[in-house]
Order: sequence, then C-alpha cells, then structure tokens
Amino acid sequence: MRIHCLQHLEFETLGNIPGWVQDRGHVLTKSLPYVEAEFPHTDDFDLLLIMGGLMSVYQEDEHPWLRQEKEFVRSAIKAGKSVLGICFGAQMLSEVLGSSVRRNGFREIGWHTIGLAPVRYEEFFLQGLPSSFTAFQWHGDTYGLPPGARRLFTSAACLEQGFVYGDNVLALQFHPEVDEQCLSNLVTKRRSDLQDGGRYVQSEAEILNKPEMIESSARLMFSILDRFEDLHRSSLAGTEGGRL
Repeated sequence: MRIHCLQHLEFETLGNIPGWVQDRGHVLTKSLPYVEAEFPHTDDFDLLLIMGGLMSVYQEDEHPWLRQEKEFVRSAIKAGKSVLGICFGAQMLSEVLGSSVRRNGFREIGWHTIGLAPVRYEEFFLQGLPSSFTAFQWHGDTYGLPPGARRLFTSAACLEQGFVYGDNVLALQFHPEVDEQCLSNLVTKRRSDLQDGGRYVQSEAEILNKPEMIESSARLMFSILDRFEDLHRSSLAGTEGGRL
C-alpha cells in the first residue's frame, strides 16, 4: 500500500506510524505544505494521512497554502482514496466536506477518555474497539459534523471526536499516533499552552512518563491502520475480480 502524508509542523512527527508502515512493508511518502504546496497525483497513493498542526483551517490569510491543500484533499476524496485526518486533519476534512471549524468551549490537552458515540449499525472502523478508551489530545478548535458523515467518537470536553464519511474517509480529533518523542516535542515547544491551565488541560507531569498510555495508543493506531489495509486489500480483490 502506498501511503502519502501531509505534515504541517517539523516537530509534530508521524510518531508510531512509520513503525507500522515498515513492519507491513508499505511505502510512505510525505509533503510539507507549509514549505512548498506541491502534492502528488491521486493515482500515486492509496491512503492519504492528514496530520496535526498548530494553525487553524480557517487561517487562510496567515497560511495561504491552506487553499491548495484543501483542493488537494477534495481531489483525493473525489478520486475515492482512503483518507485519515488527525486533529487539524480531522478539522480540515470537516470543512472540505461541507461543515465548519470553530473554537471549542474548552481546550483539551493531555490523556482523556474517549467514548464511542451511539451508532445505528456496525461500523467498520469500530470493530474490535472498546466502548471507551484513553487517547491523547492537544486542541482548542472543534468542527461541525459534515452532511452525510457519521459520528463515531465523543468526549466530555468536545462532542466531535471522530467521524466516518462514506466507507473510506475517517477523521479523528485525538492523536493515536503519539509516541514518546511526539509528547516531548509538543511539551517542549508548546509549554505555554499548559501554563494557563483549564478544566481539561493536564500538567506536563501528567502528560509525560506514561509508557502504558503510549503502548495502548500505538495499539489503537495500528488497529485503525489495519482497517485501512483491509480496505485496500478489498479494493484490490474487487479490481481483480472485475478483470476475470
């Protein structure tokens, strides 16, 4: 599987994702839109990852490259590609799919409980997940649920924690990709975000030195990526079947 990543900050890395990619024998490429807004052709990847960022999707005046990136994401969805958006990436998916992004009532930073939203039928991306789990958060914005999307996750601080659109576009407000280096980078670069505190803002000590949380987060991330791998295999099987 060919995976292309949109990375928006030098220090906000892909975390545990490259390990999964290497173990599975897939190919990973990436673009840095904030450096140069150049993107691959949609024929050149199978899964698009839209990572986090400290900017907001509505800050096009401050970050003009956002316009080009949104058009690229629209083209990927239109082409039927699998897409995973994380945090800022989830918010971008919401806007691209017809909703809007705004400030959330609370800043949510640290390890917080995520619950499954009520669903009317079995969702592919929820298979094997518990009814609640702990995931890492670092955001102040939230998004509206796009028309036609189905809410999957929620939390006490933020109603919208994840949605699926169609069968192949997944948005996650939380960060299952974080590893020890990710957390260290965020705390070092954005320590000021923790100093003002808040009901859902944890301290540096509460965020770091949580090996058990990092391990469970990796399991969650790999489970989600396994779902996308299953989608890719099904797509290949369907293509081959159509050729017989």
